[in-house]
Amino acid sequence: MSNQPNGSKNLVPSKSSVKFDTKPTHRIQFDTKTVRTWVLPLLMRIDAGDYPTKAGRTIGLSHQHTWYYTRKLETCNLIRQEKRSNVAFYSVTDEGKRLLTSCEGTVFPAKLYRFDKCQVAYEIQLEGRYPEGNFKRVEMNNWTALLGTELGVKVRHTSKSWIVHVEVIRGRNPIEVTNLAMNWVDRVRSSLCSKYGCVLKEGKVVAGELAHEDPIATIFGRYFAVRTDKRKIDHSWGPGELEHTQKDAVIEYLQMPEKVRSIEGEVAALRAEISQLIAVFGEVNFLESKRSIPEPEMTVEGKFKCKRDNQEYSSRQDYESHCMEEHFTM
Repeated sequence: MSNQPNGSKNLVPSKSSVKFDTKPTHRIQFDTKTVRTWVLPLLMRIDAGDYPTKAGRTIGLSHQHTWYYTRKLETCNLIRQEKRSNVAFYSVTDEGKRLLTSCEGTVFPAKLYRFDKCQVAYEIQLEGRYPEGNFKRVEMNNWTALLGTELGVKVRHTSKSWIVHVEVIRGRNPIEVTNLAMNWVDRVRSSLCSKYGCVLKEGKVVAGELAHEDPIATIFGRYFAVRTDKRKIDHSWGPGELEHTQKDAVIEYLQMPEKVRSIEGEVAALRAEISQLIAVFGEVNFLESKRSIPEPEMTVEGKFKCKRDNQEYSSRQDYESHCMEEHFTM
């Protein structure tokens, strides 16, 4: 690996590829068309804690290509393999984390929306055959539930449907996270149908939470949780999150910038009106005060003498100004 002053990896872009310096003698090369669509998403899923096979399924990458890119990422020192009790796990290195941090908001938009605790139910139109050992059987009241995994995803067979439990999905907007979740569960549905011969109807979301990672929620979530009938702020997933539990709450949240600008405009208009009122009332007070000025006492020299402090002035205007400033200041 080449030594860089800031410790980051040297990315050498060319017309059709991106090269990572790994050793002075050679470089690892990625096609530019796959870096954004496959390599970085795979690296992000591994950083989220997914095993490469599961990460590949999540982003729609084939098993062969998943491990092809995994080996290249490991050679680039962007990920590393760790063995725990004879089981291999992969984690993103500091170099890989710096790469993802530098890409977020530039190469790809920051992912602020999260869809978790989602369950999609597929009503059974034609029952299949499920061999012993493939699923854990749990006896219920007059029926048997099947619990297990399919394509690494938790599934549950009830008396009327298959329910797929979607894991945490993060994306740039609600549409993206919803599409990713539905694409994932549809692949699980297809696998169940082809493997066990069942026929399932279209899926319906029966549970789930759509959360928005919010900087204000991050601050509040460090100290307490807040919940109303429409929203919830907590710190349950790491970053502070604002969860909307009703559709109109989402609309209100999205309209918040426009509402703030509208309020600012109204405040500015109100400030101008108040300034005008102050000016008008100031003029009225001035006239009222002027009418309240007592008549001066005239001296032998023809000067205007104030009866309150015995000050003498050569003109009525000076006398009235004195009274306004000294005795009738509002």
